Amino acid sequence: MSDKDDSIGYWPAFVGNDKGGQTPARPRGNSPPMSALLSRRALLMRTACAGGALLCAGSAYSGVAHAASETAGQPFEFDEIALEPRAGDRLPIGYTRQVVIRWGDPLFADAPAFDVARLSPATARRQFGINNDYTAFLPLPLGSGSSDHGLLVVNHEYPNPQLMFPGLDVAGLAENITRDQVDICIAACGVSVVEVQRDAAGQWGVVQGGAYNRRITADTPIRISGPAAGHPRLRTAADPAGLWALGTHDNCNGGRTPWGTVLTCEEGSADFFAGHVDRHPDRALMERSHYEDSAHGRYGWARFHEHFDFDRHPNEPNRFEWVVEIDPFDPEAPPVKRTALGRFAHEGAHCALAADGRVVVYLGDDYEFEYCYRFTSQRPVDMQNRAANRDLLDDGVLAVARFDGDGTVHWLPLIWGQGPLTPENGFANQGDVLIETRRAADLLGATPMDSPEGFEPNPVTGHVYIALTGNGDRTEPNPANPRAANNHGHILEMIPPNGANGQPDHGADSFAWDVFILCGDPKNPQDQAQFHADTSRQGWFVEPDNIGFDPAGRLWVCSDGPGIRGHDGLWVMDTTGPKRGLPRLFYNPPIQSECCSPAFTPDGQTLFLSIQHPSERAANLAEVLTGWPDFAPGQPPRPAVIAIVRG
Repeated sequence: MSDKDDSIGYWPAFVGNDKGGQTPARPRGNSPPMSALLSRRALLMRTACAGGALLCAGSAYSGVAHAASETAGQPFEFDEIALEPRAGDRLPIGYTRQVVIRWGDPLFADAPAFDVARLSPATARRQFGINNDYTAFLPLPLGSGSSDHGLLVVNHEYPNPQLMFPGLDVAGLAENITRDQVDICIAACGVSVVEVQRDAAGQWGVVQGGAYNRRITADTPIRISGPAAGHPRLRTAADPAGLWALGTHDNCNGGRTPWGTVLTCEEGSADFFAGHVDRHPDRALMERSHYEDSAHGRYGWARFHEHFDFDRHPNEPNRFEWVVEIDPFDPEAPPVKRTALGRFAHEGAHCALAADGRVVVYLGDDYEFEYCYRFTSQRPVDMQNRAANRDLLDDGVLAVARFDGDGTVHWLPLIWGQGPLTPENGFANQGDVLIETRRAADLLGATPMDSPEGFEPNPVTGHVYIALTGNGDRTEPNPANPRAANNHGHILEMIPPNGANGQPDHGADSFAWDVFILCGDPKNPQDQAQFHADTSRQGWFVEPDNIGFDPAGRLWVCSDGPGIRGHDGLWVMDTTGPKRGLPRLFYNPPIQSECCSPAFTPDGQTLFLSIQHPSERAANLAEVLTGWPDFAPGQPPRPAVIAIVRG
């Protein structure tokens, strides 16, 4: 970003990407039809996946349909490990982990190797970013069920400058960080697309210079589409049309679409901006968006790039906190902010199919007392033409959840002109409803939740699970958030009704729901914990965050706290059968780190896992508690994606 003029006129007529001259393997638009993406076996499995054929069909484009059917119900046994803060990580006996890629590893053949003493914005744009969170594996070639060759699409949420630059301390960070350091941080945030392959010895590695390798950063121009595109509240001096935003940051979790694109989620943006909320022309919206006064922002970006100063550019924050769609198989296609999916702190965007073939996206707003949402497209997915789905997420209905005490959840549509969403209440059009999604949901009477994070359908059963990290400020429980002062969090289960075809209909107006897990210490009656009776001392957890499913439909839960457990981890449990709700600790990450986004190859033999911010609470590099994963002299701790395999 340091080579850009941060002023009016930086928008190109056509926006490419940061591939640095790499040539894509296939020209844009030359995608196979959707029918070609489904193997004969995968088509057969659409009717074989018990209770989840539509979900299986939606997943078949990335090759997981047959694996979901074949492995469902198989036992998964291992000796549970101990949860403890330690410099290294730990797995059960019989499993090993491989470091696939770390912060600063080169993505391109001409990119330099990581050197903490020689970081620069130019090199950071050609290296793997920092603090990886959401991780998706998409088999190569497109539409295959390959489990040894594919693309990793990985989010980079935020920087830890005090752990990136020797001599910088968390105290006074925003005031002391230099412009060059800010620009390195901007280049290290965003998204990486990385081609990976497993060799004959079973080792995973990066294909440097792979045709699809790509960096999308916090200063990559990104198209704005959908009902809020061009809205006056999205227009700025640099972008008077309101159609292009500069960059994406604070990318947390995400999801994959049935047509093979990736949804990356902007969880928030307040930490990246500076300004005075009480002076803002739309103070109510800024406060509802959880902004506070800040002289320079948490990371000091506004000191050198004025569009992060909302005193000077009051509309700039409105251009963030959206879901961004990326086509990893088309490196020349610009990312797109899909405004029809609403503006709030998006933790994830996980897809299923309605009974009539429309795509459904589940969306959680990761703040205390915020809401759970669902988007349903207007048109069904076109199975014959991948390109026809390119803008499918621009038209549809965003709805918010109301959980009733009778065990029913109702989806309340956020449609301009209906109910209270009218000009009399300050909504002039659908763009206003989406920019102020939270206020619209308030008026509809949605159920305030305890920080909804992971929100994902099970590929085998079709049931939908919501991880709620917690809400210590709750004083009045409600049916779906049954504890006051909920410091430990819980998990809900939603059950869509069957459609006319006998399969779960994710587009139905109402579902059934129940409490699946109440987190906490089962031996402490005050916690009111709800786990399986056989849960071990290591098996219980608190503050669930990312969740994921393996091809057999087992639920994997990453905590983010670490709360009363003192350390985060990865647990796995069945959602059906005699061991339903029996968590077992599978992975113990390095100290002061968070493991994120369990993602499996179609055969279920490799688990990819993002390890974020090891030793995050250290004030500077001189005080770190671990050098994971390298443990080499002079090397800082480095966030990384690991592969876990048996053996």
